[in-house]
Amino acid sequence: MNLYSTKHQSPDVSLEEAVFRGLPPDNGLYMPDHIPTLPLSFFENIQNLSLTEIALEVSKALIGDDIPEADLKRIIDQSITFDAPVVAVEPDTYVLELFHGPSMAFKDFGGRFMASLMSYFLEKSAKEIHILVATSGDTGGAVAQGFYQTPGIKVTILYPSGKVSDIQEKQLTTLGANVTALEVDGTFDDCQRLVKEAFLDADLRAKFNLASANSINISRLIPQSFYYFNAYARLKHLGKPLVFCVPSGNFGNLSAGIIAYRMGLPVRKFIAATNSNHIVPDYLATGTFEPKPSQETISNAMDVGNPSNFPRLLLLGGGDWESVKNLVTGVWYDDAKTQDTIRRVYENTAYLVCPHTAIAYQGLKDVVAEMNEDVTGVFLSTAHYAKFLPTMEATLGTTLPVPERLAELLDKPKVATPMTTTFADFKAYLLQ
Repeated sequence: MNLYSTKHQSPDVSLEEAVFRGLPPDNGLYMPDHIPTLPLSFFENIQNLSLTEIALEVSKALIGDDIPEADLKRIIDQSITFDAPVVAVEPDTYVLELFHGPSMAFKDFGGRFMASLMSYFLEKSAKEIHILVATSGDTGGAVAQGFYQTPGIKVTILYPSGKVSDIQEKQLTTLGANVTALEVDGTFDDCQRLVKEAFLDADLRAKFNLASANSINISRLIPQSFYYFNAYARLKHLGKPLVFCVPSGNFGNLSAGIIAYRMGLPVRKFIAATNSNHIVPDYLATGTFEPKPSQETISNAMDVGNPSNFPRLLLLGGGDWESVKNLVTGVWYDDAKTQDTIRRVYENTAYLVCPHTAIAYQGLKDVVAEMNEDVTGVFLSTAHYAKFLPTMEATLGTTLPVPERLAELLDKPKVATPMTTTFADFKAYLLQ
């Protein structure tokens, strides 16, 4: 598997180098130089395969000879120990539940696969690495869980102060050991900028083997493609075209879905659903990509004003505005509409959707209604509703049950180091 930089100013690299570098020296993003098409026989038999069996076939096609099949199977079996069920909510409307992993968010797929992949490469090289990761909510918890007490790996997580939920904060500030949390006095975009600057800093690169666990790292996107194939496998018997609605922040999840599409997955349309940070829906409507300062919303994991994966989305979608907008439709909703959707879905179906999932549900219903086609709609549930308990209970006016693994976090003490948004302060902290 060879990878190139989206800015084409850096040499092509192997998968191992791309995983550990995170970002190319030219500040682009690594992309596979070839996305293979899976054979027709795979899709003819896919309904008989488990999630991990699907994952192995997809991984083998993407990664090629970089990792022997037996080792790749071990990586998958170690990392994907939970399911991604497809649940009927309404006629022709299904939810792809991605919150059954340890941190109860979809990013467990990417975080755990990346940890197992890095461990595999570290066993061969005997290197030690320092992972830097910015989080707007769920990435931090998934990375903390995925890399906790992994030999040879130190993790530093940057998160925006006061802009993640209580449970999200506890998931990344209570583990300790090799996991350190920095509470940044700013936004997610500030956190992301600090991480990117660190990767481009000569002093830090000379002292540390830095790696990233954000969706800028290509090893996060590979496993996120698995559950799109799995959804098709579970719904294939319906015989209708699929429409996926993806709640989107940094656009890694949607990019992974389009990778699956490029590998041959039959998809009629993707929907990019966001909150008031609607940079990509605006681009899809106008052809102009204009990053803006992020706005704080109740769907905090999508509070991203400059989505890192946009260059990947553009390339995967065909390379130009016309091609991308034919494949992807953009929609967005403010907090009031999000809360209204949470209430309506619960009242009509008794199904509980977190604020991000509510946006995906609403986007699916609105776009499919306009398509006037007989399709099967799938909206992605990216996190368990209990991770946003105050918002959910205030919206629904009732007390909701909390899974034990989340409830026990609330009594644990938070341990986080305050950090400014100034890169010089962050660099000094790392060098100390």
